[in-house]
Order: sequence, then C-alpha cells, then structure tokens
Amino acid sequence: MGILITNRKNQKKLALEKIKKTAQIILNALECPDGELSLLITDDLEIEIFNQDYLNRQGPTNVISFPMQQGDFSEITPYLLGDVVISMDTAQREAENMNITIEERFNELLVHGILHLFGYDHEKSVEDNARMEDKTFEILDIIKFSSFNPGEQP
Repeated sequence: MGILITNRKNQKKLALEKIKKTAQIILNALECPDGELSLLITDDLEIEIFNQDYLNRQGPTNVISFPMQQGDFSEITPYLLGDVVISMDTAQREAENMNITIEERFNELLVHGILHLFGYDHEKSVEDNARMEDKTFEILDIIKFSSFNPGEQP
C-alpha cells in the first residue's frame, strides 16, 4: 500500500507526488521505510467533525492522527501505521500568521501527524513535548536538505 493520499480540498492544487516523497522522507527518518499510512487533506468543516466525533473537542484543528499500532490487534499489520488528517484551511491561516509558506506549514503538520502515529505525544508532559519538538526539528531539517537541489536558484 505505501502512502495513500486523498485530497478533498479540490480547489487547492497540490503536488501530491511531492507530498508522497516528503512523507517517505519522514518514514525513512523514523527508520520505518516500509511503513504504510493514509493522508487525508481536507477543510475545516470536515476536520471539525473528526475533532468532535473522535477527540470530543470543539472546532476545527490543524492535524489529527489515528494510530493503528496501538491496541490489541496492532501486531496483525505491523507496517500499517494509521491515518493523518490535515486541514488546508487551518494550515493556510497558520502559515499566514507565522509568515511562512503553506508548504512549510504543511510539512510541519505532516511531520507532527506522523510522529503521533509513532507514539509521540506533546500533551502528556513537558518532557514528552520537548522530545516531540526535538524530533520535529530534526526531521524538518532532513526534509529541507532532501529537497535541496544545487542546480536550482533560491
């Protein structure tokens, strides 16, 4: 299966192959090159429903992860990591507020979502938050280095 991407935010042209390559870079950095995941790119309306139904939280959010490597039957499909859902509406607003590109913010959210699939959690403790933050920066550096092409002009 590999990396499956569904784009429900059709008014946004997205480079799905580039997103797939970025997700693979993240999996490689996490020493799980054969990991399988699905990515749903959606809007605030849909992610708000997921946030309410699955996390019992109000309003839209930027990213939600649904890990498959937890629970009683996780050993049945050891490479099936889970699902990541990203709201492009929220990502766009956050990118504008942070004065970064939408691609940069999307990559941050993709890393964040995939780290949750690997059990990283920023809400349990300050130490866990620091661990996740450190890993995020490490992987974002790998993504930037991997996408650098010396033949291109900055």
